[in-house]
Amino acid sequence: MQTKDLYDRFIEWREQHISEKQLVLVLSFFVGIFAALAATILKAFIHFIQHLINSQLIAGGHTWWYLICPIIGITLAALFVKYVVKDDISHGITKILYAISQRKSIIKTHNIWSSIVGSGLTIGFGGSVGAEAPIVLTGAAIGSNLAKLFRLDQKTMMLMIGCGAAGAIGGIFKAPIAGLVFTLEVLLMDLTMTSVGPLLISSVTATAISYIVSGATPMFSLSDYAPFAVHRIPWYLVLGVVCGFASLYFTRGMNTAEQWFKHHVRSVGMKILIGGATLSLLIFLFPPLYGEGYDVIIQLLNGDSQSAFINSPLVRFGSTTWILIAYFVLVIIFKIFASVATNGGGGVGGIFAPSLFIGSLVGFVVARLHNMAGIVVPENNFALVGMAGLMSGVMHAPLTGIFLIAELTGGYHLFMPLMIVSVVSYLTIKLFEPHSLYAMRLAQKGELLTHNKDRSVLTLLKMDNVLETDLKTVHPDMTLGELVKVIAESHRNIFPVVDNEGKLRGVLLLDEVRNIMFQPRLYDRFTVAQLMISPEAVLSHDMPMDKVMETFEDTGAWNLPVVDENKKYLGFVSKSKIFNSYRHVLVHFSDE
Repeated sequence: MQTKDLYDRFIEWREQHISEKQLVLVLSFFVGIFAALAATILKAFIHFIQHLINSQLIAGGHTWWYLICPIIGITLAALFVKYVVKDDISHGITKILYAISQRKSIIKTHNIWSSIVGSGLTIGFGGSVGAEAPIVLTGAAIGSNLAKLFRLDQKTMMLMIGCGAAGAIGGIFKAPIAGLVFTLEVLLMDLTMTSVGPLLISSVTATAISYIVSGATPMFSLSDYAPFAVHRIPWYLVLGVVCGFASLYFTRGMNTAEQWFKHHVRSVGMKILIGGATLSLLIFLFPPLYGEGYDVIIQLLNGDSQSAFINSPLVRFGSTTWILIAYFVLVIIFKIFASVATNGGGGVGGIFAPSLFIGSLVGFVVARLHNMAGIVVPENNFALVGMAGLMSGVMHAPLTGIFLIAELTGGYHLFMPLMIVSVVSYLTIKLFEPHSLYAMRLAQKGELLTHNKDRSVLTLLKMDNVLETDLKTVHPDMTLGELVKVIAESHRNIFPVVDNEGKLRGVLLLDEVRNIMFQPRLYDRFTVAQLMISPEAVLSHDMPMDKVMETFEDTGAWNLPVVDENKKYLGFVSKSKIFNSYRHVLVHFSDE
């Protein structure tokens, strides 16, 4: 009790002496530090496991361990999630979007550490996924829980989640600008001076910590490159279109495979068995699918494409250019299955690394085909900008793709190709897929916030916030006389008609009975069933608010009934109540 009193007194002192804006700036600094430390711990954990495998197992010539280790990692991660965490920690970015879209901005405390352990086991043992999405969830959880600790409001908690995400990207990629634009493009809604300051502080702080720990060298240092040439713009446009279609394949293929795994494989043991066996088979045929794939990216950027092919059993068919291209195309196709097998089998990881991996391969293949056709283009440049193209398309975030790849490679001199390919890829996939892979699941449920403020405010409104339950219900068998007594006790002019099971049968409007309700001789002649009418439309209790407003607009109604999945009456929604709630949310939503 004494500890609680001290905590309450501390919060009271803070409210009196430190303004919320000042506190946010201070907290954003610490969020950046903690996010960078979390990223450092995760990378160290992954490298420690990889070092043990390579030094103790692979060094002795036992390369078959490459087939066993991913299954071990998936199994350990699955058991950790099931028996220790006891919660779903996959799809980290989607979880952040869900927390924001529900206006709660609360992320569970265990996400601060559980994603690190789960993804470290998965990736360290060779799972074909990336560590970036889990560390972004970790950073967001740090920001959310720090804000909760200081009892900040939900709008500020949303900003702190963004700070954590920006710090995580800055810390793990050494990319401060990418951390900022990723948060603005993918997670948050509005670019305001209130939000930019804290986001920059977190991102820059995390990047500085990462520099101190591991040096300022970019993750994929590009030593040899061809300067940008105007005459290559048409070929970059072609690459952008190809990246757009590759992003579409990645997005829809990944989502379809995940849904199949989710609905057809139920038990944990079967998931581990199928996921592990699938992943091992794919790695046996296509060794580049082992782990994050960053070694392959480095090889392509340095012009060493043969090294990514030499260890495959398919090399016995030859190593001609056409075989090499066919091999890389197959790797592109099967990468999503390797990633889904990893996560579906129980592993924990994200799609950052797979999208970068596929992007580099797409860029290389397109460049090699150009060169075979007599159009000379630099293959390492195309591999580099291909990464930006895939990331822009998959995440629907062209600015993130541009700045992340520039900072990852030190390729600031290639901004023009990066911009061309990223924008063209984004525009291409937008023609076919309106949402990113992260947002797709929430968009289908109507729970996704967007950069459209009107739609975002409607998303924040829930049916429970606008449901009116003070209307008097009447029964179809009631006489007009009995109805008059109910009308006398009601202050509303609409009456839902429900049967004995509580199901909605219709509605009765006061205007429909006004001309006969003062004639006692008619009280026993009419029943409610004769006087009721059908509503213009019936709303479901789980209907998104933007769909509710569309229904109001289509019907021209002012009040509509709401039922549950069993058609039982729950209440009414009025357009005026929605407008009042909308204005209330908009004030807080727009307040800087």
